Amino acid sequence: MTRTLSQGQADLLRLLAQMPFLDRLEMAALAGMSRGGVYEAADRLEDAGLIDSVPHGTPLLASTRRCYLTERGVEALALAEARPVGRLLREYPLSLRWRRTLLERLDAAAVIYRLTSALADLDHPVDFRWSRALPQDATVTLSDGLVLAIVRQGLTAERAGFAKRLWRLAQGPRPGAVLVIVPEEVRLRQAVALLRDARTGASPVPAFFALERHVAADGAADPIWRSSAGAALSLDEAVGRANTGGMVAAEPPLVRVSIPRDINPGDIDGSGEGEYTPDHLLSVLLRPAEKRALDLLADWPWLTRNDLAGLLDVSLPRVSQFTVALERLGLATGFQLDARRLALTDRGLKLLARRDRVSTGEARQRWSVNTGNDGEGVSGRRSRQLLRDLEHTAAVHRFVAALNRQARGLGWNVEQLDPPHRASRYFRHYGGPRSLHPDAFGILRRNGVLRPFFLEYERRAVRPATMAQRLAPYLRYYSSHRPADDHGHRPLVLVVFDDPVAPAHFLEVARREMLRLRVPLPLLASHRELLERQGPLGPAWLAPGGDFQPVEPLHRYQ
Repeated sequence: MTRTLSQGQADLLRLLAQMPFLDRLEMAALAGMSRGGVYEAADRLEDAGLIDSVPHGTPLLASTRRCYLTERGVEALALAEARPVGRLLREYPLSLRWRRTLLERLDAAAVIYRLTSALADLDHPVDFRWSRALPQDATVTLSDGLVLAIVRQGLTAERAGFAKRLWRLAQGPRPGAVLVIVPEEVRLRQAVALLRDARTGASPVPAFFALERHVAADGAADPIWRSSAGAALSLDEAVGRANTGGMVAAEPPLVRVSIPRDINPGDIDGSGEGEYTPDHLLSVLLRPAEKRALDLLADWPWLTRNDLAGLLDVSLPRVSQFTVALERLGLATGFQLDARRLALTDRGLKLLARRDRVSTGEARQRWSVNTGNDGEGVSGRRSRQLLRDLEHTAAVHRFVAALNRQARGLGWNVEQLDPPHRASRYFRHYGGPRSLHPDAFGILRRNGVLRPFFLEYERRAVRPATMAQRLAPYLRYYSSHRPADDHGHRPLVLVVFDDPVAPAHFLEVARREMLRLRVPLPLLASHRELLERQGPLGPAWLAPGGDFQPVEPLHRYQ
């Protein structure tokens, strides 16, 4: 077969050497070939045993099959290019180490491949390079020499770690522009601020930002990118605003390389023993819904199956299927506490950390549910903190799950639901550092209307002095321009009590504090029993002032 390779087949082998695990539509875009031509050439290469494919899907991307070079394919490419196999393994990401790395990052790589395919629609050919340890995930060089660095922030990435990546990027060889992919609107605004030079107020290199779900679904002509100044741009317009040329950051080649063995179909069809599936193959073994469940368990440790069903908006039997599969693979585990509650294992934490390029060790220090060195309690400090006040944790879980269930029936899309560790906001007040630590943050959208909100679940704030203390961080935050800067709108502040009498007392305290400080708060309060009857989006909320009767439902509160 190697002596009868057509030019198109040789080009596909070379493309898959440069960008392993492309699907066929991406191959067509990047090779500059018709879809029919790519499908025919790929079929012949697969029949000859030079390429193979693995199944893959994510919550953002439809299931597909992603192709890679087999051992015979690597040898065929080396023969076609008249180069030793060892040199080929050093020049392309084909080695055993590279394959494991790309498979661990495959969910992220798939979105980056979609973005690169869109760039190829604008300018062909493109040169693509993966990065192992550089701050950027990949670098794309267009035909005119323009260098674009691609940086993705994963869902589990902490703000400090991602800030360090962006700082390292700004200190190194500068590309013509940076394309930053982020998971949520709030973190998009944070990324803009992180790349902004403190002295000049501008990015050291042109930077453009987009939400990951838009990058996965939209094309080069869609205005999904935002400049540092906030202008909405298409990918074509963003590329047009980049600096000319740019530098490509270089990584030293691997010293020791070896050809990886072909992937065993038994490891990825779900028929084998889950615990013995290699870690790097989990990204192709898991289905999109199971990956979504993993992300939710990472966000909200100690979920019950019922609350997980609410957050996924599926039936309880369906959730049981997911959780049984995740437990069989050793990615999640259950604990019999007040109810059966689920959390990620260290293996599950490692899977998400490798996908998002964050420290596995730090993830375990924060979230591990293994027993600590003293034999008592869980070792992860954040998981331990949530477990200590399980009644409060469970109440927050019930609220966000009920909100997600009710939203769809009322025509709202829940664009964002952040757990406490991502809902926190840090700001300065009269020159001093201050912070806000709500129990959750969310964004609802319907017909172009955005409704961001903070959630506070209060069980102990029953005295006026304690209530005033709980309000103080919000009064400081809302006395500045930060709410609008962070979210584009002033989020509602939702406060929930166990005691049905407490909301009225709390709102009276809030009214006095707002008058005293002259800081208006978009504040609503309710209590658990009323919310259980009406739902979080029902007529269950009281506003400051007036006779404290229930106001219009939250989804109508403007």
